[in-house]
Amino acid sequence: MIDFSIPADLAAERDRVRRFVIDKIVPYERDPRLTSHGPTDELRQEMVELARAEKLLTVQAPVELGGRGLSHLEQAVLYEAAGWSTLGPVAMNCAAPDEGNMFLLSKVANADQIDRYLMPVITGHQRSVFAMTEPGGAGSDPGQLATTATFDGENFTVNGHKWLITGADGAKTWIIMARLDENEHLAAAGLQPGPTLFLTEGDSAGIVIERTMNTMDRNYVGGHGVVRFENLTLTRESVIGETGQALRYAQLRLAPARLTHCMRWLGAAERAHSIAVDYARTRTAFGKSIGEHEGVSFMLADNEIALHQCRLTIWHACWLMDNGHKARHESSMAKSYVSEELFKVADRCVQVLGGIGISDETVVEMIFRDMRAFRLYDGPTEVHKWAIGRHVLRK
Repeated sequence: MIDFSIPADLAAERDRVRRFVIDKIVPYERDPRLTSHGPTDELRQEMVELARAEKLLTVQAPVELGGRGLSHLEQAVLYEAAGWSTLGPVAMNCAAPDEGNMFLLSKVANADQIDRYLMPVITGHQRSVFAMTEPGGAGSDPGQLATTATFDGENFTVNGHKWLITGADGAKTWIIMARLDENEHLAAAGLQPGPTLFLTEGDSAGIVIERTMNTMDRNYVGGHGVVRFENLTLTRESVIGETGQALRYAQLRLAPARLTHCMRWLGAAERAHSIAVDYARTRTAFGKSIGEHEGVSFMLADNEIALHQCRLTIWHACWLMDNGHKARHESSMAKSYVSEELFKVADRCVQVLGGIGISDETVVEMIFRDMRAFRLYDGPTEVHKWAIGRHVLRK
């Protein structure tokens, strides 16, 4: 049986989330604390408290950790509603990178690590980062990981260089990926070499934030940082899961994280489309509203089709995951297709709006810029298509 209906209680919660975002969060889009490097921590905390008061904070967390334990399909419905403003997911504490980091730690971290590093993120009191991407090294190909960790029999020492580390400035919980080098101490301790994930605090000696990069997007708190590790010392208690298993854990994080990106940006694209539709109804040219001209109406029709197809693609991948499938192939298809189609939606909205589309008179220009970045993070389209092609050939 194929059922595309949304249960009444979920539909009601979707509408409540959308109303919260429109009434309480959209006004912050003009706040000066929304900087070129994203919302400030002060602005984030202010919005988080609004979501907390509405019992809409971190709803995706497992029940045992204070959340509602949403299914992937339930997340799709609520995240789309939250994405009506790019600040909506920030307020509700379901934005990247925290959302993906919370998912990973809830699956792999031990009890002590959950209490120390995860719970403060779930409760909205601090932020987290996932430090993997490197200049000239690990990124879409994490096998090129150059940051190293050395074990001396008691502690690990991490050295390396990272960049495009989202939220680095001000984050407290740090997940760091480093290549654990083989030596006699490692073998004696029964630990495996290879890519390994570590947990530490952001103010640890040895973490140097060199700068925040200037990028076209501005929806992530703390922007994207350039980070250097200089003899960062970590204890054995800092290891997440087992040593040498970082790439496996990263895949555990990335498959659902790709989908949650799609969910949130679907909401933003829907917002841009609604603004373009309203404008097409009221703006006139050559004796009638511009929406009555085929050149504009066809763009709106293409948007409507794309939004519908993207939603169905997301829902299908979510359904697979909710039914026990890893859905790596399907999540790659979703990330590739949805990111490209939603960018086209945003581009057409700019075109419909004409001159004001490239101005900040509406939020469309910000959505357009942020949507361009969506085609790159959590794997650029080309990498996903390469993986999809390999899967097709192996079938």
